[in-house]
Amino acid sequence: MITDREKILAIVDNDCLRHSDAAILLEGDGFFRFQKAIDLYKTGQVDRIIFSGNIIDKDYGSFPYDEVAPLILKQGVPEKDLIHEAKSRHTREQALEVINMAMENGWTKLALVASHEHQYRAYLTFLRVVLDTGSGIILYNSPVRNLNWFVDSGWGMRFERLAAEIERIEKYSELGHLATADEVIEYQKWKESLLDL
Repeated sequence: MITDREKILAIVDNDCLRHSDAAILLEGDGFFRFQKAIDLYKTGQVDRIIFSGNIIDKDYGSFPYDEVAPLILKQGVPEKDLIHEAKSRHTREQALEVINMAMENGWTKLALVASHEHQYRAYLTFLRVVLDTGSGIILYNSPVRNLNWFVDSGWGMRFERLAAEIERIEKYSELGHLATADEVIEYQKWKESLLDL
């Protein structure tokens, strides 16, 4: 029998991405995530890139905005379309700050960009905030693909980090910080009812 976790993993990994107001580029994982956000921008799938986070811990893959931003700008993203959300220091704060920013700016669709092993927890965290705020924001998954599972990037192998992500999911679910399986499924049904398929 398929578990709730397996159902959610399938939904998160195979979302129906549509044009969005912004790509939410979650800080972390060194320089492995930013290219995905650039690609979304350059193909017209997003109107802007929000770099979310203000943690500097290079031993854990958290590089500062000041080092990532020039790499994004160098590839043709104008400064006006690159925004730094600089208050957050972990995923839940990222979700709270970004969803608040979206509501203040009237953005209704967001594409969440994280490394594939982090996308699951990130999505559950952001969806919890979307649902709690009643914002009606449509949240799409756009995980970074083609990342090695068994190469040590300097802050561990992704395969090992996946186990840590599952442990965090258990912990933060108990604290009520993540959307539940039923909420993910109902949200996905609602979201797909709005698509022009």
